[in-house]
Amino acid sequence: MGYHRKPRINDAGFRRMLPMVLFVLCFVSVLIYLVRTDRVSQVVLWSSHENDESVDGSYKNVLWNVTKNLNLPNQTELSVYLEKNNRMPPRNLDLFPKLAKNHIKIVLYVHNRPQYLQVVVDSLSKVEGIGETLLIVSHDGYFHEMNEIIERIRFCQVKQIFSPYSPHIFPNSFPGVSPGDCQAKDNPLEKPCKGNADQYGNHRSPKIVSLKHHWWWMMNTVWDGLEETWDHSGHILFIEEDHFIFPNAYRNIQMLASLKQKKCADCYAANLAPSDVNSRGEGWEMLIAEKIGNVGYAFNRTVWKKIHERAREFCFFDDYNWDITMWATVYPSWGTPVYTLRGPWRSAAHFGKCGLHQGQGKESCIDNGGINVGLEMVDSAPNINPRWQVHVYKRQEGYKAGFKGWGGWGDERDRQLCLDFAQMYHVSDTYSS
Repeated sequence: MGYHRKPRINDAGFRRMLPMVLFVLCFVSVLIYLVRTDRVSQVVLWSSHENDESVDGSYKNVLWNVTKNLNLPNQTELSVYLEKNNRMPPRNLDLFPKLAKNHIKIVLYVHNRPQYLQVVVDSLSKVEGIGETLLIVSHDGYFHEMNEIIERIRFCQVKQIFSPYSPHIFPNSFPGVSPGDCQAKDNPLEKPCKGNADQYGNHRSPKIVSLKHHWWWMMNTVWDGLEETWDHSGHILFIEEDHFIFPNAYRNIQMLASLKQKKCADCYAANLAPSDVNSRGEGWEMLIAEKIGNVGYAFNRTVWKKIHERAREFCFFDDYNWDITMWATVYPSWGTPVYTLRGPWRSAAHFGKCGLHQGQGKESCIDNGGINVGLEMVDSAPNINPRWQVHVYKRQEGYKAGFKGWGGWGDERDRQLCLDFAQMYHVSDTYSS
């Protein structure tokens, strides 16, 4: 009686199959571990773009978020939708398929001042070299008119990201207003309510704390959580919705970024404007080193890592302003002088008469319905000379180490959310701690 002989795998075939066998065994082992420890539900995997050749392939397996370990607020339907939107590729890839080799990415962060935003977008459209780079617009909340303005941009690649934990999209729960929250100077001993007062006895205001939350979420996301910036080691330029950008701004910031290390060892950033927002610049034939301003500032990943290392100092300082927090706690903690490099003429300007979250109405905060910035001949073309010497302003006015802060940031929930933002894209650090 005949029998069927079992097929044999020759040595060469076995060697070809061995890596696959080992991979399957490892995958099954990891899956069993995740199921047993309930970690499958703790992560959301990033959905990568298969055709984006500029992205480091290792990024395509990065973990997008950690929700259970970080105890982030329960998301709303809108919050989930916005977070998914953050993973969409940039628009205008058909018009600008490639970015310039040594480009500086630009991040514009906004709230809800459409009249301001339209002025900024119009100014950006006239910037020399803007088509070479990627514009990332970070939204604090979702507002239809703001969204429409950005969607009309056609002068460069543009990507929108929305803070999924903005207080403006949580109307009935933290980080918005929660039922039973203490208000103003409520005394929890007299009126049962929840929340921690700041150093001046004031309880949290979601509209106020959103300023610091958005900036910190944006920084962590832009540097550590986006496919488009994952492998970017160069500078990123940060501007706001009330910053008018001059035509020479992009070329000037490129030059300043390239000169920073050679010209000023203590310069951690480059700026488009003086730290005194009312100054037009000295007009000297010299570069200027001074404290880092909040109008058109740029730095690289090395500096971001130094900032991120001070997350606890940033998150526990009782001041709702991100810039004052940086000046009073983070920069002094580095133990060395901290300067920015800029030109003798401003290439960006703060405009309008309102700050914070005002200016939503038409012609409400812009003088006579127009901007109060006057362009001069020197603002049109690049005006940084690499041969110039550097003048250093060693004694700087303003907030320094020892300043206690203006308050508004005393609630433990805000501080913890801030710390969680710092860990969103550092999964291994979170698990190991």
